[in-house]
This record gives sequence, structure tokens and C-alpha cells, in this order.
Amino acid sequence: MMKKLITITLFIASLQVFAQNTITIRSEVTGKEEEIDLPESMTLEMDTLLQDWHAKNFLTPVNDCQMSSVNPFYPDSVYIDRLSRIPTIMEMPYNDVVRKFIDMYNSRLRNSVSVMLGACNFYIPLFEEALDTYGLPHELKYLPIIESALRPTAVSRTGATGLWQFMLGTSKLYGLETNSLVDERRDPVKSTYAAARYLKDLYDIFKDWNLVIAAYNCGPNNITKAIHRANGATDYWEIYNYLPKETRGYVPAFIAANYVMNYYCDHNICPMDATLPLATDTIIVNKDLHFRQIADLCKIDIEEIRALNPQYKKDIVPGNSMNCIVRLPQNYVNAFIDAKDSIYKYRADELLTKRKVVAVKETTSRNKNAARTGSSTKATYYKIKRGDTLSSIAEKHHVSVKQLQRLNNLKGTRITAGKSLRIN
Repeated sequence: MMKKLITITLFIASLQVFAQNTITIRSEVTGKEEEIDLPESMTLEMDTLLQDWHAKNFLTPVNDCQMSSVNPFYPDSVYIDRLSRIPTIMEMPYNDVVRKFIDMYNSRLRNSVSVMLGACNFYIPLFEEALDTYGLPHELKYLPIIESALRPTAVSRTGATGLWQFMLGTSKLYGLETNSLVDERRDPVKSTYAAARYLKDLYDIFKDWNLVIAAYNCGPNNITKAIHRANGATDYWEIYNYLPKETRGYVPAFIAANYVMNYYCDHNICPMDATLPLATDTIIVNKDLHFRQIADLCKIDIEEIRALNPQYKKDIVPGNSMNCIVRLPQNYVNAFIDAKDSIYKYRADELLTKRKVVAVKETTSRNKNAARTGSSTKATYYKIKRGDTLSSIAEKHHVSVKQLQRLNNLKGTRITAGKSLRIN
């Protein structure tokens, strides 16, 4: 166990800080060097990826794979040949810009690549299934590497969220719910199918996959403007210089991501070992539920529940508002079903503190004045004398008959001499 901890610690310590936000290229139009913005996922600092759930709890270095820090040098012809052999519908051309992004993944970001290769075990089957459903190219499964570095809880500087980095407005158009407790942009399943529909809609507009993923990054309006400024050209590389700085690097980064995910072994990169269970199933929750209730009664690590359900921002499933889906390891689903009633009741008053009804105590005018001044008034009692009536006592003490009846649980106005009557 100690050896494993040391190995993980050394791995984390080996990550390099990469704070550079731009990359310098030579423009083929002007012949001058210029800077383009990097995708935000490529500017993460030392251990940002390892702070996310999949790395922090469920990814560890592979014991039988010795990851070297040496990145072999290959001539351009090798990269051109390898890219041409990836079975894709989308174009994977090679140029100096693509080479810079490939080198970045294989050198400065090689440890991040190792983490993402481990996370791919969870997400790639889901991505492929959604892309298949809408008849889209499978190479798009690597788009979230550029968007979020495969972090389901990633939030960009502009507020784009989740694996597919949906902005709030676009996510609403594709049916993703967002409120104080739930953000379905962080739901791997729902956001993936929403992204597939969005990509299909973009292809119906532009009919070119490079333009599609460029539009996914900067919005279709910016692509339309770039096409207009390029005199109607509809080739990504022809409108390249008319695109926003980050989008200029987006397609090259996408090509580089496809390259490194297929040829990481040739660059001495070892994938991390994933331990999160691949076999999962879902349950429908129709009452408010806290992750701690599931964790304690089903004997499952709460971090694992969070990992499988990143859409719930506060560990609370708002089943009272709508039917909600919770994903669990398959071998725990029956345990939940068997103990469902007990789970809903367990520590509910403590964990689910949103009160449905709150009583407000009525006060007399004297008490209201006391509340304003910050003082308190004790209850006052009056000993009933012969000849007293409820109305005469009320008038004498400046209160109503109804108040006396309420304070003394009287249904009528009959009172008995010698007994005490509460006045306030």
C-alpha cells in the first residue's frame, strides 16, 4: 500500500506547470509570426486534472507500464502517414500548426494525456453510442478532450460547463435542465446526446466537418462572418485567418488529439489505470434524496456516487420536483431497491433541511413593541373575582375576548371565580 501511495505521489509531482495561454505560428498569408489562443483545456496548471474525481479517486499509474519522459523525434513524413491511417470520415491534414499541437500533447501535456487515456475508459463507449445514434463520425468522440480534458465538472472562464462545454443558452435549446441543485450540462449521458444533436444541426448548416467543430467552438455566426470575409470560401484552412484566435487552434488541436489518442504508445505515454466500475445501472428517484443516505445504507463510497452523478451540484437529488435518475454501480442497485424506504427516511431531517411549513407566533401589540425594542415580556395572569366576566377582564387589560379564549383554551365565555386567567 505504501509503495502504491509513493508511486502516485511521484506521478503527481512529475506534472509540469503549463501556464502558457498562446502558441506562436507563422502566418502563410502575411509571412509574420502571430499568436493564437490555446483551447482552455490545454492551459491547465500542474495538477488540475488530478484534482477532479476520476483522477483523485479512481485513476492510478499502471504498474507494468514504465512511462518515460523521453518523447521520440519523428520526421513530418511519419506524422503524415500515421494521420492518413486513422480510419476517419473527417479530414486529418498535416501542417506546421498541427505539428505544434501534436508536440504539445506529447511533451508538455504528456501526463495530462495519461490521465485522459484512463478517463476514456468511462466515456468513449458512451460517446460512440450517441454518435452512432445520430449517424456522426466516431472521431468526434475526442472533441471533449479539447473542450474539457474529459472533466465532467469543468467550467470555463466564460461559464461553459461539462464534458462538452455547453453555454447556458445553447444547453436550454437542447433540453438540458439547470437550476440550483442540478446542472445537466454536467450529466455525461444527457450532455453527450445533446452535443450529438447540436453537432448534427451544425453539419446540416455547413456541410463540412472542420467548419462544424470550428462552429462548435466559436458559434455558427462567427463562422458565417469568416466565410463572408473570405469571399465565400467554405474551407476551414481558407477562412483560418478570419477566425477568432482560439478557433484557429481548435481544429489543429482536434487533429492532434486524434493523433495522440491513437499513437500514444509511440511517444512513451502510459495510460492510467481506471478502477471506477464500468458496469453501472440507473434508478429512478421520486423523492428528495441525499447522497449520504445512499452511501451509508448501501455501504458505498460517497465519492463514487458523486463520480457517477456529477449533475447534482449539492449532493441532493430533487426527486420531489421531478423524477430524477441516479446512476450506481450495478452490484449496488438491488441493495438500494431492497432498502429504498429506509434510505429515504435515514437522517432526512438532518440532511434535507428545506422546511415545508414554518409556524409564526402571533404577538400582542405589547409584545410587538417589546420585539422592536429588543426586550422580552413574561406571561401575565389575572385571578378571577366574583362578578368578573370575560369581556370585563378583556376590557380592563386592553385585550380581546378572542385572545383570552385562545390563550386559555376556552370554547365559550364561562369563567370561574378563584381561578387564574392568562392575559398575554
